[in-house]
Amino acid sequence: MTTDAVQEKIKELETRLEKVEANRSNLTMVLFSGDFDKAFAAFIIANGALAMGKEVTIFVTFWGLDVLKKPTMTGAGKNFLEKMVTMMRPKGTANLPTSKMNFAGIGPKLFNYMMGKKNIASLQTLVDTSIEFGVKIVACQMSMDVMGIKREDLIDGIEVGGVAAYLGSSFNSNTSLFI
Repeated sequence: MTTDAVQEKIKELETRLEKVEANRSNLTMVLFSGDFDKAFAAFIIANGALAMGKEVTIFVTFWGLDVLKKPTMTGAGKNFLEKMVTMMRPKGTANLPTSKMNFAGIGPKLFNYMMGKKNIASLQTLVDTSIEFGVKIVACQMSMDVMGIKREDLIDGIEVGGVAAYLGSSFNSNTSLFI
């Protein structure tokens, strides 16, 4: 092997190593749940990874979309089934149930009270902070179509995309979580 061929091979390996190292800086999550406690965990992890200098993408699908809905979302402009889904599902972080100990809606209020006493940020604050500091949040277009959720029904700072958006992010991440 000539010196030039060795140099070329070293350069090729360095380029490949840079790509591998670059992939180690990303975190991708799928937020499937609309439960308060699970969404809270997702945004705690997202903000923690962001604070560690990681790039974070959260792909939000099906019930997870409840986290991103504006509390003022209405059934206007939707068909009968979409209006029913809109009426039956919570809108926004303040209306999410807990996965355990919900007690007809008292559970989330109890947890918010207890967290406030311990100076823990609210779920809405975690969502706002993650958007402000660069967490990429992608709402699943297919789930939105099925559930009759329009782009304008979501809070500001949310991208809309399909499974390719999730896979593209996931392929460039060294950690993928499903919540």
